[in-house]
Amino acid sequence: MKIMHVVGARPNFMKLAPVFGALAERNGFSQTLVHTGQHYDNRMSEVFFHQLGIPAPDNNLAVGSGSHATQTAQIMTRLEEVLLSNAPDLVLVYGDVNSTVAATLVCSKLLIPVGHVEAGLRSGDRTMPEEVNRVLTDQMAELLFTPSTDANENLLHEGISEERIHLVGNVMIDTLVRLMKFNENSHNLKRLQKQSNLPLNVLHNKYALVTLHRPSNVDDPEKLREIVSTLEELSDDLPMVFPVHPRTRKRILDCCVASSGKRHFYMLEPLGYVEFLILQKNALLVVTDSGGIQEETSFLGVPCLTLRDNTERPVTVTMGTNKLVGRNMDQLVREIRRILVGDVKKGCIPPLWDGRASERIADILVDRLCCNLGEY
Repeated sequence: MKIMHVVGARPNFMKLAPVFGALAERNGFSQTLVHTGQHYDNRMSEVFFHQLGIPAPDNNLAVGSGSHATQTAQIMTRLEEVLLSNAPDLVLVYGDVNSTVAATLVCSKLLIPVGHVEAGLRSGDRTMPEEVNRVLTDQMAELLFTPSTDANENLLHEGISEERIHLVGNVMIDTLVRLMKFNENSHNLKRLQKQSNLPLNVLHNKYALVTLHRPSNVDDPEKLREIVSTLEELSDDLPMVFPVHPRTRKRILDCCVASSGKRHFYMLEPLGYVEFLILQKNALLVVTDSGGIQEETSFLGVPCLTLRDNTERPVTVTMGTNKLVGRNMDQLVREIRRILVGDVKKGCIPPLWDGRASERIADILVDRLCCNLGEY
């Protein structure tokens, strides 16, 4: 059985790694890996392949940046040739990036079955490009692997047949569980300190971890200035550690968001997954607009304040440690103050977030595809 994986952005790699590994342990599968190059910065891409134990891609489409239309069109054009030459029996796509929907659309035209890992997530906000990608991918994919029961409900509500939907759990947690051991390694903590130039007293004491990359937060110069200014002011009370996404760094430079020189506001270069996980696990709280980090903090039991009005991962709010604060800086300040005095939201880990989601995906592919692919 020929399985092709298509990935293109940093979050995809964490989801791919355990699935690739689980299939490698089963007989009867051959796997190829296509990297679209949607994230082309070495710090955001190649280092992840190394740390996660993913083999070098068989094909790199080297698409790079561009508008949504340009990027999606280039992925489709270049991927079509790879699909025709490899003739896979199944293509697995991950998450909600442009690479995901582009690959699914090409496969649907070529009548190649697609499995969508992390299907069914919905924010209800069609102004988000990722939401459009999710909806379209799930309508075209043949196998939908969901991380939580709300995702199943979303798909059923959209008229998708129950036979296509498989609740497997969260594959990102599989990767987190596997790499948790690195968090307890003092050598890795020292390596992180050296790589980031953070003072050791910051790593060993209370700090907030910050990530920003959503267009709604970083593309509006006034809003970006307000967010950065608020975080800098808060750093008087709690050090802020901010690994800056390349796209966000460009926006900061473009709109001349200058640091006021607060000594406890640390803007870092992007980090590898292991280093970032160390920071995340040991943070007093996390401020983010990332979907994946909402999930990871819920698993780790770290309070998460999300700078968005909605989330496609509501289970992190209803069961986990996540709170939505929108883009209201006054509310962000209030929530951080509450955490500083010990008023911390308690959460629990959602069902099937147990580090074995990828095994369940592999079992389904063995049962449903190896013996009777023609059914799909």
